[in-house]
Amino acid sequence: MIDIEKVRADFPILKRQVNGKPLIYFDNAATSQTPQQVIEAIVEYYSKYNANIHRGVHALSQEATDLYEQARLKLQRHFNAEHSHEIIFTSGTTHGINLVANGFSGFLNEGDEVLVSAMEHHSNIVPWQMLCERTGASLKVIPMNLEGELEMNVFAEMLSERTKLVFFNHVSNALGTINPIKHIIESAHKVGAAVLVDGAQACPHIKPNVQELDVDFYVTSAHKMCGPTGVGLLYGKEKWLQKLPPYQGGGEMISEVTFEKTTYADLPHKFEAGTPNICGGIVFGAAVDYMNALGFANISNYEHELLVYATEALLKIEGLKIYGTAKEKTSVISFNIEGIHPYDIGTILDKMGIAVRTGHHCAQPIMDFYGIPGTVRASFAFYNTKVEIDTFVMALNKAKMMLI
Repeated sequence: MIDIEKVRADFPILKRQVNGKPLIYFDNAATSQTPQQVIEAIVEYYSKYNANIHRGVHALSQEATDLYEQARLKLQRHFNAEHSHEIIFTSGTTHGINLVANGFSGFLNEGDEVLVSAMEHHSNIVPWQMLCERTGASLKVIPMNLEGELEMNVFAEMLSERTKLVFFNHVSNALGTINPIKHIIESAHKVGAAVLVDGAQACPHIKPNVQELDVDFYVTSAHKMCGPTGVGLLYGKEKWLQKLPPYQGGGEMISEVTFEKTTYADLPHKFEAGTPNICGGIVFGAAVDYMNALGFANISNYEHELLVYATEALLKIEGLKIYGTAKEKTSVISFNIEGIHPYDIGTILDKMGIAVRTGHHCAQPIMDFYGIPGTVRASFAFYNTKVEIDTFVMALNKAKMMLI
């Protein structure tokens, strides 16, 4: 079980006030907050180990290298990758997606098809559009229904020998829907397609097992998981990472360089050109340690309690409509109140110290599907409370009175 008072004490930012009110942070789907244990790992790196890695013979360089590679091993174990070199450090989810999309430029031809779901973040749409423009392949969209669930019968009909790649999110950032990724992966593999899963919104709530899923690529970001911004990972099956060309050229990713020819380093360094975010990688490992100490089953169960509690309370507000009512979803609620623009609600809530996200959440096709400009999105983490939700609901009622 989650000891909520003990957990909240780990997060210094939860003690601050905004506009004279205690902070209520319900924007966790954008960026989670950082516990003191992870903040201390950042300070420790810069206080004790700050040096470039993999190249120096001096003590600091070797110590920093060891810590960085230990973090890679932690992430390998967390995601259950078969090999540590299947874990590629990136600057985040977007970087990982673009790395794969760039690599597939040489593998697609005109007439090939790439499938993407209708509920994707822009980061999992635009790179594939660019890939199709370069190669002449076609981008096909797996539709969704009004509940915010993918239409799996249509997906099955779309698959064919022309399908080369399938891309979709594990969890929708705008709706909270948990997609049936194991079934999607199995179906795609039956026609020989490779699969990339955007796990940015899933990894704060779910512990993916990449070998059990049999996924070809999985990407995520540390800042959704109590870690720092500017670092993430790409998991790729060894066979695919060996096939893909490097995304960037520079130091570290080379074996030997002459002006006539360059040979590339082995995995994972082939995809890690230049000086990496060394502190970020090490601290990503510390953040995963923190969340594993709490236990992902405990996190998931507690957040589901918050989701159910908040959903029931919000639906009592007259004129409030929730978008995304899938049977399986994480602790995200997107909603509007009839006659009020979401931005206006968000602005008033901020005056009351409550942080929510408003707009299209970098998922504009979803908003177009529902025929709305955007939503108010409240996203809960394991350090939020039912008391905060009560305050949130009261604030919404007050905002409604002010705006109608």
